[in-house]
Amino acid sequence: MTEPLASKYRPSTLSDFVGQKHLIGGNSPISKLIESRTLPSMIFWGPPGTGKTTLAYIISQDLFYDFHKVNATSGGKEALLKIIKLAMNNRLYGKGTIVFIDEIHRWNKAQQDTLLPYVEKGIITLIGATTENPSFRINSALLSRTKVFVFKQHTLEDIADFIKTILKKEYPEIKCKKGVLELIAEISNGDLRSALNILQISADLSKENKEITKEILESAVQTQIYYDRAGDEHFNLISALHKSLRSSNADAACYWLMRMLEGGEDPLYIARRMVRFASEDIGLGDSNAITLANTVYDVCNKLGMPECDVHLIHLAIYLAKAPKDNTAYRVSGEIKEDIKKYGNLEVPLHLRNAPTKLMKDIGYSKGYEYDHDIEGKKSQQQCMPEKLKNRKYM
Repeated sequence: MTEPLASKYRPSTLSDFVGQKHLIGGNSPISKLIESRTLPSMIFWGPPGTGKTTLAYIISQDLFYDFHKVNATSGGKEALLKIIKLAMNNRLYGKGTIVFIDEIHRWNKAQQDTLLPYVEKGIITLIGATTENPSFRINSALLSRTKVFVFKQHTLEDIADFIKTILKKEYPEIKCKKGVLELIAEISNGDLRSALNILQISADLSKENKEITKEILESAVQTQIYYDRAGDEHFNLISALHKSLRSSNADAACYWLMRMLEGGEDPLYIARRMVRFASEDIGLGDSNAITLANTVYDVCNKLGMPECDVHLIHLAIYLAKAPKDNTAYRVSGEIKEDIKKYGNLEVPLHLRNAPTKLMKDIGYSKGYEYDHDIEGKKSQQQCMPEKLKNRKYM
């Protein structure tokens, strides 16, 4: 069987590595570490197909380290301890050991804690790869002992240039216009491995007419949206939606909303966030916003996807265009701070009900002014606790 292009053209040296110039180019941090031949434990954080595994292996080769790869979904403590024994033996001969853990965020706290003494003593150099925010998924003790490097999606230019070179090497008889190459790069979502797989499938389907056309490309692959409902991208997108609504940018809000839906997000989650937005950012600016948001939530609950997408778009446009007022949000925050600062302040006696004689005798309800009996129906009586009697929130 034909070897996948992503495997065949996996870089083996830094000079062959595509992208991540901020990490390995010129005076970049990883280049300096390799030059100084000092290697700390590291976390590689970034989207799929950006070269995390490949770069870890290249580093091990450049520094002549023993390289061991552990997949967090299948390898556990037992596999790690076997590697530790090898690492201790390597140290006797002055040889370093890299333990590369793919998807390290999938290891639980106990598994991650197993690494701590060996990382701390330098018995192993850990390189963990993750697509999720290490701040949330890596134990703080382990995170403090590692250096985090952020991998970026490959640029369209990097991907297009690379797959053009590979096409000439592997399929010299097959043509591909620049626009189609760029479309492959776009479809791959910054994932070089995905781009090579798409190229290979498309080229195999084009052997008869000797050209990769847009039609062949569309029949060969469907666009895959990178989205992790429990990961960092989830929080990035909902943040983008919320802030676009706050900026009254209906176009951007609708775009981020559909990105989440196309990625498989639960429409009720999005609807809940917009119900919150209706009071947090619009509030008294348009009190009808909360009514519409609640109605759309109910509609999403009844219809589900894909029918409810238009209702969510309807709501997003309304919320974006509505006047903004964060008084309710601001007041709730200020009151929480006062409660935290002053604790359980007593309710003034005149505001307390007095259903019994004893309560009346000790002063409950004494001096209370019934506002409806006052001209203008507004008394000036104190309604706040004594320590906050002059406090104003609005």
